[in-house]
Order: sequence, then C-alpha cells, then structure tokens
Amino acid sequence: MPSPIDLPARARQLQQLVQSYTQALGQGQPDEKAALRQSLDELYALSDRLQRHTLRVAVFGLVSRGKSAVINALVGQKILETGALHGVTRWPRSVYWQPTLESPHEEGQQPSDWQVEFIDTPGLDEIDGQARSEMAQTVAGQADLILFVVAGAITGPEAEALQRLRDCQKPLLLVFNKTDLYPDLDRGAIAAQLRPNPQASVVDEIVWIAADPAPVQVRTEWPDGRTTTVWEAAPPQIDDLRQVLKRILSRDAAALIALNTLDQARQTETAVIHQVGELYQPQAEALIWRFAQYKALAVALNPFALLDLLGGIASDLVMIRSLARLYGFPITSYQASKLWGSILRSSGLLLLSELGSLVLGAGKTTAALLGLSGSPASLSAVAGAMVAQASAAGYGTYVVGKAARTYLEQGCTWGPQGISAIMAQVIQETDTSETLNRLKQTIRESLSGADLSG
Repeated sequence: MPSPIDLPARARQLQQLVQSYTQALGQGQPDEKAALRQSLDELYALSDRLQRHTLRVAVFGLVSRGKSAVINALVGQKILETGALHGVTRWPRSVYWQPTLESPHEEGQQPSDWQVEFIDTPGLDEIDGQARSEMAQTVAGQADLILFVVAGAITGPEAEALQRLRDCQKPLLLVFNKTDLYPDLDRGAIAAQLRPNPQASVVDEIVWIAADPAPVQVRTEWPDGRTTTVWEAAPPQIDDLRQVLKRILSRDAAALIALNTLDQARQTETAVIHQVGELYQPQAEALIWRFAQYKALAVALNPFALLDLLGGIASDLVMIRSLARLYGFPITSYQASKLWGSILRSSGLLLLSELGSLVLGAGKTTAALLGLSGSPASLSAVAGAMVAQASAAGYGTYVVGKAARTYLEQGCTWGPQGISAIMAQVIQETDTSETLNRLKQTIRESLSGADLSG
C-alpha cells in the first residue's frame, strides 16, 4: 500500500507560500497589486481543494457515444438527459457520486470518505474547432482523471482527440460503451491499436461496458396457450468500470489530487513570479548595483588580500539578505550563505572571478609593499592591481545579486516550502501504479533542474 498523503498538510504548505507572496502587496501601483491579488486568490482556492476529498473525473467523447448514459449508470440515477438526437449535452456539467468501498474493519460495503465529481462534456465533434480545443483543455486541466467514451472502432477524429488529451498528461481510461451491440467485437485488435506497448500507449486502461443496453425481447407463454412478447430494459453492465474507479479511489486518489492541484498551483505561481518580478525589479537592480560599487571601492582601497576575500563574502551575504527583505522572503544568515555557495558553484565564470580577485588581491598587497619605496613604477603597479581587483570584485557581486534576485522572484520555489519541493515530496510518498506512472514521470521531468541548491 502507498504511504499516506496528508492533503491538509499540503494545503497548509501552499497557504504558507501564499502568505509569503502576500507580503509583496505592500508596494507597487494599485493595478499591479490587483493583478497579484487575483493570482493569490487562485492559489488560495487550490489550497482549499486539497482539503476536499473529491476526485474530478472529466468524461469526453464524440456525439452519441453515451457519455451521459455512462455517468447515469455509475451513479445509479438518470440525472443527465440522454437521447438519440445529437448534442443532448450542450455545456460541461458536474454530477457527484458517493461510492461504497469494502471496509477493512467491518463486513460489507461502507460509504467512502471520497466522492467523485463527474464532468460531463459536449461531444467533441459538435463544437467549433477553437472553442472545442479551449473547452477540452480547460476541463482536462482541472480534472484528476479522464474517461474517453467510444462505442465502436476508433475513428480518425477520436484518435486525434485521444492524442490531444494524452498530451495533458492526466491518467486516461478508454471506456468502450455499447458492447451489447457488438457481440463479435474484436477487443484484442482495438486494445492493440491503443496500447501497442507500454511506452506508446495512448490510454492507461481499457474498460468494456454497456451503460444503457438495448431492450431485450421477452416472450411469455400463458396457461391458456396465448403467447405475448414485450421489450424490457436491460440492466446496465457497468460493474467493471465501477470497480476500476473504486480501485483508483482507494489507492491513488490522494496522490492524483495532490499532484494535479499542485501542478495547477505551479502554473498560477508563474503569473505571480512575473508580477512580483515587475513589482520589485527597479529597486532590486539599484540595490545590486549599489552593493557592487561599494564592494569594488572597498576592495580597491584595502591593501590586504585576505580581508578583501572575507569582506567581499560578508558584503554578498548582506546584499542577499537585503534583497530577501525587499521581496518579502526574509532568510537567515545560514540560508544566505548556503544560497551564496550554490550560486558560486553553479557559475564557473563567477568562481573564476572570485579566484581571480583573490590572486589580484595578493598581487595588490605585494605591489603595495613594494610601493613603500615610492617609485613611479611601483605606484603604477599598485594602481593597476587596485583597478583590476575592484572590477573582478564588483562583477562577482553583480552576478551573485542577479542570481539571488532570480531565486527570490521565483518565491524561493527551489526551497523546502516551494511548490516544486512539495510536489517532489508527494512523488516520494506514492508507490508506483499504472494510473500514476505517466503523471509522475512527467512531473519528474518538469522538476528536473529546478533546484538551485541541488
């Protein structure tokens, strides 16, 4: 069994991150703060979703494939309108299902702590191209799981729609409906078409059902010799799909909700990053230049190489902490030194600059000692060493400041409280399963290279 994922704890982490961003509202123009507030409200709404045990399942398909009938059969009620006419569903609608699961402590079925929100969508072939694409992307982006309903051999438009939905990187189940109409259906051929091998699979699983089977003819022979024939509705053949959904609920629901919600939060955070960056860029740039100039002047005037190095490091750390206060993300001296070391290691050119500054500082000290003689040549050597070392030191501080500014503009997302770090923790807490495989791999790839301190 997978390790338990504490969704309320993840929600609190996201809320703390939003609170740190909220400090950025203290400055800037009203219109800039309004845009930032809207993005922060979206993050708060996503943190609220982490506290609700609701799995969002988007149901897609072409017209007359029986999407609404599938949902009705799953919930056990005819809530959604169905019919022979095309286009019965005109806009996305939600239907909620409270399943029962096997209780590990009591006999029989018990109501689940989870509920499923089915999102019924219009047929993908009845909406104009651009509107269809936007609707599908919006609904799929908000879903944790996608069901794609077909009712026969996969057509060209269905194959294209499946590929677009697969690109959303959500777990994708193919629901083959109306199997009662295809008694000789070659299921193996269709499965091979959609799942030629694990790496090239268009869907994660195929489920065969009949949500609203055709009526069956019942012939009755009476004692008096009369024979009557009536058509009776057949019960839905939906148990296989129910069991798949219950399995996902009991095993993967928490991970799906956490990863999908945090992924949406990370996309929203991109807007926040841009807004915060624009808000503080002028002040940050001025602060970095000021520290670069101060360090260059101090290094130029100081005759001792060791003091140059120690003083330069101290100046960089003060600059990093000053930038952090400006962006509203105060950090400790230890965190500032760790960030400084990470920046230094990640930039070979900067490292050479720092080493060059130390060498030049030693040369400046030697020249200064020789300069005690007062000869023009020795004084010229001192001046040259001062200018060269000051330039190297100022450049190093400027590069450190720019890197620190980038880190802070991204809300310390590389730190332990950032969304990327939270998502990495969730991935570690989940076991491998067919439903989660592709989603986890996609998120791992998107997170790779994002940790500055790594």
